[in-house]
Amino acid sequence: QVQLIGLGGKLVQAGDSLRISCVASGGAFSSYVVAWFRHAPGNEREFVSAISPSSVNTRYADSVQGRFTISRDNVKNMAYLQMNSLKPDDTDVYYCAADPRDGTLSTLVWEYEYWGQGTQVTVSS
Repeated sequence: QVQLIGLGGKLVQAGDSLRISCVASGGAFSSYVVAWFRHAPGNEREFVSAISPSSVNTRYADSVQGRFTISRDNVKNMAYLQMNSLKPDDTDVYYCAADPRDGTLSTLVWEYEYWGQGTQVTVSS
């Protein structure tokens, strides 16, 4: 079983860049698909990005394609989300998640078994 902790969220200005991190402990993190979701009060949890265990494959929501980059370091048991050209609409609590199954980079919340606590990203205009 893997434990995840999301870190690095903060208040930034529109147009700024920010990198948030996900620290993993326990389990076989290097063999899991890792994803980032975001969630604002009153909204459903929204898929942002996912990365395969080997980092060969990545997937992005249309809303962040070209602005966000997901990456991971399996030696350090960490995953990252580099967010550029941030907009006020990107304001959300961001969650990292891990899927131990060997499969596609799912966009579905219920297909991820492990979740970290959220980290708040606030983008002011």
